[in-house]
Amino acid sequence: MKKSERIFLLVMLVISLNITFLPTAFAYIDPSATTTLIQGIVGVAVAVGAAGAILWRRAKKKVSGVLGIDENAKKKTEADVVEDDDDE
Repeated sequence: MKKSERIFLLVMLVISLNITFLPTAFAYIDPSATTTLIQGIVGVAVAVGAAGAILWRRAKKKVSGVLGIDENAKKKTEADVVEDDDDE
C-alpha cells in the first residue's frame, strides 16, 4: 500500500469517527434556508426532467430511423401559398 493511500485512509477514518461521535446540535433552521433548499431540489428535478425529455426524443428518433418509421407520414400539411403581384 502506498504512503498516499495510507494517509487518505487515515484521513477518511478520522473524518468518519468525528462525524459518528458528534454531539446533538440544537439549531434553528431559518425559513429562507428551507426555501432555498426547496428551490434547489425543484431546480434539479426540472433539469433532470428536461434532460430526460431530450434524451427520450433523441432515442426515439434513432429507433424510428433504424426501423424505417416516418414520423411525418400521417401529418396533414397545407398547400404552399403563392402570391400573384400582377395588378395590371
